[in-house]
Amino acid sequence: MTEAIVTFPEPDEPDHTSATEREVSREQRLSLLEAVIFAAEEPPTLDQLAAALDLPKDQLESDLNALCESYGPQLRGIEIRAVGGGYRMSTKAEHHEAVRAFVKTVRPKLRLSKAALETLAVVAYRQPVTLPEIQAIRGVVSASGVIHTLLGHKLITTAGRKKIVGRPMRYKTTDEFLLRFGLKDLSELPTLKEMEALSRAALDEDDQVAAGSDEE
Repeated sequence: MTEAIVTFPEPDEPDHTSATEREVSREQRLSLLEAVIFAAEEPPTLDQLAAALDLPKDQLESDLNALCESYGPQLRGIEIRAVGGGYRMSTKAEHHEAVRAFVKTVRPKLRLSKAALETLAVVAYRQPVTLPEIQAIRGVVSASGVIHTLLGHKLITTAGRKKIVGRPMRYKTTDEFLLRFGLKDLSELPTLKEMEALSRAALDEDDQVAAGSDEE
C-alpha cells in the first residue's frame, strides 16, 4: 500500500511592490491626493506627497494640476490650490463672506490691535527685520509687546540674529501667515496701502482693539 503524500500550498509572498509598480490608475492617484490634502493639517508639499505615495514627482505634479482644475466649475464651492509651498483645500473666494459670517458664530475672533497690524505689515515687507528697525519704521519707543503677540499667534517667527553690534534678533513671517492671508508666497503680497484692510478681513478684525498702546 502506497503512502499518501500531503502537500501544502506555498504561502503568498508579501507584496513589496511600490505604488508605481502596481500601476495605480490616474483616477486612483487623484483620489489619493484629494484624500491626503483634505486630511493634512498643513499644506503638504510636492516632495512630501511623492514620498508618502511613493510616486514620481513629475507624475504627481501633473496630477495635482489636473486635480486643481477639476474644482474649477462654478457649482463647486471648494477648491485645491497651491499656497505656502504646498497644496490646500479651501472654500472659493466668492464664498468667503458667507463662510466668514458662519465661522464668527462658532469660534472666538482673533483680535489684533492697530499696532499689531502695522507691525505685521512692517515684518511682511521688510523681512528679515529686527525689533529696533521695526520701532524706527513705526516711530515708537517699544514694540516688544506686539512682537510677543504676533509670535503667540504664529504669524511671525525668529530668523536668526543680525551680525551687528548687539546681535539683535530678526523676524520674518511664517507659513501660518501665508495660510491666513491665502497667499502662495510673498510675491503675492498686496500693496502697503491694502495691507491693513486685508488684515482685518483675513483675521476677522471687525471689532479691532482701539489703537493707542502696543499689546502686552
